Amino acid sequence: MHADSPLAPEAATGFRPRAAAHAEHAMVATAHPLATRAALRILREGGNATDAAVAAALVLGLVEPQSSGLGGGGFLLQYDAARKEISAWDGRETAPQAAGPDWFLAEDGEPMGFWNALASGRAVGVPGLPRMLEAAHRARGRLPWARLAQPAIELAERGFPVSPRLNRLLAAEGMRLADAAARSLYLDAQGRPWPVGHRLRNPAYASTLRALARKGADVLYGGERARAIVARVRASAGVPRISESDLARYAAKSRAALCGEYRGYRICGMSPPSSGASTTLAMLGILSHSALSAMRPDSVAAIHAFSEAGRLAYADRERYLADSDFVPVPLAGLLAPDYLAARAQRIRPGQSLRWAPPGAPQDALALAPPQGPEEAGTTHLSVVDAQGNAVALTASIESAFGSRIWVEGFFLNNQLTDFSFAPEREGLPVANRVEGGKRPLSSMSPTFVFDPEGRLVAVLGSAGGSAIINHVARTLVALIDWKMAPDAALALGLYGSRNGPTELEADTPVARQADALRVLGHEIRLRDDPSGLHLVLRDPTGGWWGAADPRRDGEAAGY
Repeated sequence: MHADSPLAPEAATGFRPRAAAHAEHAMVATAHPLATRAALRILREGGNATDAAVAAALVLGLVEPQSSGLGGGGFLLQYDAARKEISAWDGRETAPQAAGPDWFLAEDGEPMGFWNALASGRAVGVPGLPRMLEAAHRARGRLPWARLAQPAIELAERGFPVSPRLNRLLAAEGMRLADAAARSLYLDAQGRPWPVGHRLRNPAYASTLRALARKGADVLYGGERARAIVARVRASAGVPRISESDLARYAAKSRAALCGEYRGYRICGMSPPSSGASTTLAMLGILSHSALSAMRPDSVAAIHAFSEAGRLAYADRERYLADSDFVPVPLAGLLAPDYLAARAQRIRPGQSLRWAPPGAPQDALALAPPQGPEEAGTTHLSVVDAQGNAVALTASIESAFGSRIWVEGFFLNNQLTDFSFAPEREGLPVANRVEGGKRPLSSMSPTFVFDPEGRLVAVLGSAGGSAIINHVARTLVALIDWKMAPDAALALGLYGSRNGPTELEADTPVARQADALRVLGHEIRLRDDPSGLHLVLRDPTGGWWGAADPRRDGEAAGY
């Protein structure tokens, strides 16, 4: 018998093995076949990787509305092959200017219950995805902006078949949809989710996309649609939360990519407010002191080493990571080789740490650990075009169907629950406390990998809440240390620790190691986790491989 974490990312909907796809020129891997096909259509029409990623993201907001969309945010990496340059875009949601440390405190001054905050206007952050996609396109797009929305508009108007995953998630979450328009769209007259294959149309989303195509992201950050967002949030919260001025002042931010070395490869990802790259690089830095290549991928030794490295890296993440525009984050200290070597020395082959205290990196402030869960309703897509340009995009609305607040054809996020509900603990401030205009800490980890010769060799990322970091780090180990094929790397049973129980994917070979790991002192949690890994990998003999996570509805395809 196994038990899922109560905060598991969305819900598991089965495992369907998929062979990797191969193509000579370009490759796309997304969480839904229709998004993959939209991206390929744009590439064939002369678009580049950025154009294709925007088109796919707009389709994903339609066909997997539980995971991402215009009402959420994300992080995007672009690689310009001609210039050999990486651009990193932060489209994370922000707290309203009126927000403060008491945002998630009850009347008695204690943190309110997570589920009380989740599906309410209190949890809605200012959406960032539309502004980020527009900024990335302005920087490196090739086709006209309006053209990129056309695949999603056509699907929204003529309809798309309900997927098995959407059907199952609606069965689990549909009764929580309070908005009548959303319920009539996704449920039948008896309140049941439409069956698999039912053609679902979303004319409101098509209308929003047509406006977005004509006028750009401004249509969602001012005017009637901005007023509609504010009104819907207020109706849910009972008091003003997001204001029109909050929407008007939102800006996507260009940030420096965060890069580090692992066994001769260069790994690049997002800097804060994402903790994805820093924590992944910390794990890899700790694991560089382990002989992983000599271990079987699903062995007790490998699971033990990986989970212990996760405990140490997540401990530092919980203490020190936050929006670096508000809190000094000691990235150099956290990733210093000597510091990571000292952290690695804490790992014992025959005994689990069970729980790791944070370290004391150079230039770290005295801070308290946070309190609260993190985003779970998320998607990832990876694209490489025929010129070698690439995009890794991870987008989210937080939990399944976000705040459940429906407006203009899409759901609004509940990303503010990614802040720590308690602003201080043990007499010290929490780095990830709520502040007006601040972006909550994220684990989204869009990632590029470059080989020792400097060539782009992999584009990847995942869904999965704070487990994203484990999913991405484990995939990097599978590719670099174990030389696994891309589809085998994604099908490998999930495992790791977020400085708590050692989590093993239920009903996989890694779950059979539970008893042996318990002997080493591991507390075991068996989980069903849909992850959401999507990978594009260079074929050393020519072309590209693509792989989609077998736990979701995704597809990899190219030409």
